[in-house]
Amino acid sequence: MSQYQTTCEAALLSGAWERAAEEALAWARHPEPTGSRDPRPHFVLNVVQLIKGQFAEAWTSHAMSLQEAGDIARVKVWVEGLVAGHPDQDAVHLVMGLFLSQSGQSELSIQSYKMAAKLAPHSAHPHYFLAQIHERADHVEMAIKEYREAIRLDPGYAQARTNLGVAYQEQGRLEMAIPQYREVIKLNPNDGVAHANLASALAEQGKLQAALLEYQEALRLNPRDAEVHFALGGLYENKNRPDLAMKEYREAVQANRDLAPAHSALGWMLFDRGQREEAMECFNQALRADPENARAYLGVAKCYASRGKVQLAIENYTKAIKYEQDPQKKNDIMNKLYKEGGTWDT
Repeated sequence: MSQYQTTCEAALLSGAWERAAEEALAWARHPEPTGSRDPRPHFVLNVVQLIKGQFAEAWTSHAMSLQEAGDIARVKVWVEGLVAGHPDQDAVHLVMGLFLSQSGQSELSIQSYKMAAKLAPHSAHPHYFLAQIHERADHVEMAIKEYREAIRLDPGYAQARTNLGVAYQEQGRLEMAIPQYREVIKLNPNDGVAHANLASALAEQGKLQAALLEYQEALRLNPRDAEVHFALGGLYENKNRPDLAMKEYREAVQANRDLAPAHSALGWMLFDRGQREEAMECFNQALRADPENARAYLGVAKCYASRGKVQLAIENYTKAIKYEQDPQKKNDIMNKLYKEGGTWDT
């Protein structure tokens, strides 16, 4: 065992996350005599990054440690050894939970997180990660309970507040979600995602002007956020400002060429203006990004129908029906198909 591994393990076991990351970097820079890449220091970086909420970085280190079967097996043996040798250390159970939850063993991670919480009753991290496992299993109330416990233990845990807000919003409990988003903004006024989340919830409440201000602030902080441009475009459509809506949809597709809903929304605005060729190109762009985009197929169908190409229109109506998930919208498309073709197959 190298000195780099020894010092990294010591920092990890004590929950000294910053030092563990520093030692992991040193460990990774000094490969084994065989010259082969060791996934273990990259997994340590992954753990620390998840704890610190650095999710983009964690994704990169995940690919370096838990993507290949051989890497997973090696990390597994190592973490199991740490648990066996230090069963009374809360940090090692948290690490085991993060390993299990990221290697296709989410259910098994629950016991590890619960053990970490038992050994460190004042730590918010086990509750936060346990909540995520409950969310994956669609146990929303259990997730909410764990997020609330994480926040009780650490009121400044911004990511827990964000996730709790999202969970409430998905339940339609906007009056519970909005205070969480506001608290995140208090903790970090420059968090563009928090402003966008708050804007989304306010828009759902029908408070469009307040939502507009929050979307604008989110874009001030991150002008290239395609999702926010797209959401703001939708808000402008609701406010009957098609000129501004189209501008935001164009900004969205420029920022992310693969954002299918923005291409589709732009296509529909162009279609309604009679710009059928441009609309068709937008719908096709949407389908290149997402071959199962029902709204884009519907747009293509309408373009063909407007040209009198009934058979092509029917083919695309049929695809729109196939991929549409909303029952009411599916029924509406069937009615359009019947109108255009006179008949349709069930």
